[in-house]
Amino acid sequence: MDSPAAEFRLSLRVYIEDTDAGGIVYYVNYLKFMERARTEFMRSLGFGKRDIFERRHMFVVHRLEIDYHQPASLDDELQASARLVAAGRAWLDFEQRVYREGEILCEGVVRVVCIRKASMKPAAIPRDIHAALPAVS
Repeated sequence: MDSPAAEFRLSLRVYIEDTDAGGIVYYVNYLKFMERARTEFMRSLGFGKRDIFERRHMFVVHRLEIDYHQPASLDDELQASARLVAAGRAWLDFEQRVYREGEILCEGVVRVVCIRKASMKPAAIPRDIHAALPAVS
C-alpha cells in the first residue's frame, strides 16, 4: 500500500518499561509506538486529542495487521512512522513502521474508525479534519 502522502516520523527511545524479561521490546509496545505516531501525525495537522474529544468524537482501532522483523533493545533510538494510505467517510488506513537506524523492525497497516463517544457508533470524520488530510491515491 504505497501512497504519495508523506511519511510522518516520530523519534522515540526504548526505556526499561518497554522491554520484557529478555531485555527486548515487548511485542505489544510496538503498537504503542505506532499509536503515538498516529496521534502526533494528527496533531501536526492541527487536531490534537483534546480537539477531537471536544467534538465528541474518537478514533478507535478497527483492524490491524503487523509483521515483526527485528527486535529493539533497551536504550535504542527508534522512529515510528505513520503514512495515510487510504481514507473513507468514517475510516482511515495508515501504513506504519518502526525503524532503528533506517532498518525496519516492524511494519503494519492500521485501520482507525471515527466514532461518536456517546453512542460508540461509526460517524463521519468531521469535514475540517477530512479536508486537512493529505491526498491519497
